[in-house]
Amino acid sequence: MHCTRQINPDVTWVGANDRRLAMFEGVYEVPRGVSYNSYLICDDDKTVLLDTVDKAVWRTFMENLNYALQGRPLDYLIVQHMEPDHSAFILQLQILHPNLTIVCNERTLGYMKQFFPTLDSSRVLLVKEGDTLTTGRHTLHFILAPMVHWPEVMLTYDATDKTLYSADAFGCFGALNGALYADEVDFEREYMDEMRRYYTNIVGKYGQQVQSVLAKASGLDIRLICPLHGFLWRANFVELLHKYHLWSSYEPEEQGVLIAYASVYGNTENAVEILATCLREQGITTVMYDVSVTPASEIVAQAFRFSHLVFAATTYNAGIFIAMEDFLNDLTAHNIQNRVVALIENGTWAPTSGGLMQQKLAKCKNITFLQDPITIVSSVKEEQRVKLVELAKTIAGEIVVHPAISPEQEDSSIIDPTIFMSIPYGLYLLTTKGEN
Repeated sequence: MHCTRQINPDVTWVGANDRRLAMFEGVYEVPRGVSYNSYLICDDDKTVLLDTVDKAVWRTFMENLNYALQGRPLDYLIVQHMEPDHSAFILQLQILHPNLTIVCNERTLGYMKQFFPTLDSSRVLLVKEGDTLTTGRHTLHFILAPMVHWPEVMLTYDATDKTLYSADAFGCFGALNGALYADEVDFEREYMDEMRRYYTNIVGKYGQQVQSVLAKASGLDIRLICPLHGFLWRANFVELLHKYHLWSSYEPEEQGVLIAYASVYGNTENAVEILATCLREQGITTVMYDVSVTPASEIVAQAFRFSHLVFAATTYNAGIFIAMEDFLNDLTAHNIQNRVVALIENGTWAPTSGGLMQQKLAKCKNITFLQDPITIVSSVKEEQRVKLVELAKTIAGEIVVHPAISPEQEDSSIIDPTIFMSIPYGLYLLTTKGEN
C-alpha cells in the first residue's frame, strides 16, 4: 500500500525511509535511519520524476510511484545524482515506460553507462548549465553543481513553483517518521546534529564548490527546497543558509572547545578531564570524545562546529595511538580549516605523538597552534596540571561569545540585516525572498 505526501497539487513525494540501514555508504552510522527522497511532478502535459531511490526500498518506492502516476505513463526521469542510493531503478523504469526520456548532463550519462551497460542511451536528453525543460505548466531550469558531492551532480529549479530540487545539498541523516517538512519537527533539538554530521562528512571536503552553488542559487526566488535525504524546507531559510555558509567557508558555528582524546589506561583521559573542568569553570563550552569509542563522523562534525580544537593522545609504537591517527586522517581529509589547535601527548619512555599530530594538522589551511604540545610522562604531575590550567586560561582569553540568532530574528519580516554581514549579499536576498 502506498505511503506518499502531497507537496502541492502537481507534486508528490514518492520516496521511502530505511530504518534497517546500519552504515550509510558503508562508513557512517545512521541509528535513526535515512530517507531516500524522490519527487513526481504530474503536469498537464507530461509527468516528471526527479531521481529514484536505493534498491533496499524498491517495493515502497514502486508502490508510491505507481499510485501517484494514477495510470499515466512516466514521460521524464531527471537524474540529478548517479550515486546508487538515488539511481537504483533507472534501468527498470526505462523498461517499464517505453517512452521514458532520461534527462541528465553528459557526465551523468557516462556514469550511467558504467552502472547500466544495457541502458538505451538513444532515449536520453542531455542538458547543460542554464538549459530548461517545459513540461506544460512547469518550466525546469538545470544548474550544474559539481562535487556537491560527485562530479556530475546537478540541481533543478522549478520556476513555476519556485522550488529548488537540491540533490544532496541541504540533506540530513534520519528517517522522516511521518513528517516531511523541517518545520514539522523540533529540528534544532532533534535533527541539527544529524544535518551537520551529514554535511561535514558527505560534502565537507568541497566547501569551495558549495559556495559556488550557493552563489548560483542566490539569484533564484526560492520558496521550497527539496533535498534527496531528509526534510524539505519551506521556512527558516535564514538559519539553514547561515549554517551552510559557515560550514562551506570552514568558519566555526560556535566559540567553544572540542576535546578529542585517545587514552589507553586513563592517564591521558585524566589530563583532558582537568583541562575541560578548568575551561568550564571559566564559562567555556566544551564537548569531549574518546576517539576509540565514538564514531569519527560525530567528532568531525563537532570539529566543524567549534572554534578551538584540543587533541590528546598517548604514544603508541613510537607513533600516534591508532584510533587518534585514524581520526586525524579522516578530519584532515575533510579539509578542516581556520581553527585554533592545542595538543597534548603522553608516553612512558619516548613521547612523540604531539609532534606527529602537529605535522598532520599543519597540512590544513589556517591552523593556529596555541603552543608546543604539553607532554605528560606516564601520568599527570603537578607541573603538567599547572600547564593544563594555563592552557585553559589561554583558550578562555581568546574566545569571544557572539549572540545567537533569536527565534524572532528567524522571522524574515523582522530580520536584523547585520546578522548577515558575513554572508554574500545574494545569499541574504535568497533568505528574505524565500520566506515571504
